[in-house]
Amino acid sequence: MKVGIGLPASIPNVSNELVLAWARRADECGFSSLGLIDRLVYPNYEPLITLAAASSVTKRARLMTTILIAPLRRPGVLAKQASTLDRISGGRLTLGLAIGARRDDFRAAPVSFKTRARRFEDQLRIMKRVWSGQSIAENLGPIGPQPARAGGPEILIGGYSPSAIARVSRWADGYISGSGSDPSRAASTFKLVEDSWKAAGRKGKPRLVCATYFALGPEAVDRGGVFLHDYYRFLGQAAENLVSRMLSTPDLVKDAIDSFSEIGADELMLWPCIPELEQVDLLAQLVP
Repeated sequence: MKVGIGLPASIPNVSNELVLAWARRADECGFSSLGLIDRLVYPNYEPLITLAAASSVTKRARLMTTILIAPLRRPGVLAKQASTLDRISGGRLTLGLAIGARRDDFRAAPVSFKTRARRFEDQLRIMKRVWSGQSIAENLGPIGPQPARAGGPEILIGGYSPSAIARVSRWADGYISGSGSDPSRAASTFKLVEDSWKAAGRKGKPRLVCATYFALGPEAVDRGGVFLHDYYRFLGQAAENLVSRMLSTPDLVKDAIDSFSEIGADELMLWPCIPELEQVDLLAQLVP
């Protein structure tokens, strides 16, 4: 199983120097991917722009949105942004996508919250056409550039509803779990994804990615909990569950790597909660 690391660009008040230094260090340490989560109504960096910047200071790590709230964006523009990022990074983009659950993000965009699932399906159809070089309307030329990866960037789809699971087999290369995953829940969802994949007649198996939070070093729970309480304030008391599941000791990190590997995860993405460059080194020491 591969292990990726999130960029600290989701944490308020981080400097651009830290984000780029983090990306460079993570690439040197051998992490498989650099990930970034998405919000609109929050002082985080926009994922695609940030990953484009990270691509300029890295050579091998993949660049992964974990996830991007696709319905906030226009499909033709998103297709062009993704293919551009895939091309300038040498085919390193993994586009994790989902419909989103925060109403305030949709109000700010502004786009309809109620129709987001239908629009997501339309987006996936349009983007696939763009990336294959086809026109999306009569008397309309193709949208370029063509992505480095034939057919478009790797797509992972997140979500837990039956509709979300079904989209994986129709449109994607695999599945990505939500925040604060625990191995038992992830294993159950993986089974549903694999069953849907087989029922749809897809060959091979879907790529399966999990994600959870980490914070290491002195007072890790308190320091990392500041970000989680702020980011998940809308969940109320339920935010405490995420803090309690945060990987805050070397043993917890090692156990998580073993547990997610045992359930068949292809990659584990570890999102940071403390915006200090030392976190990259502390985590790298724990990854086999």
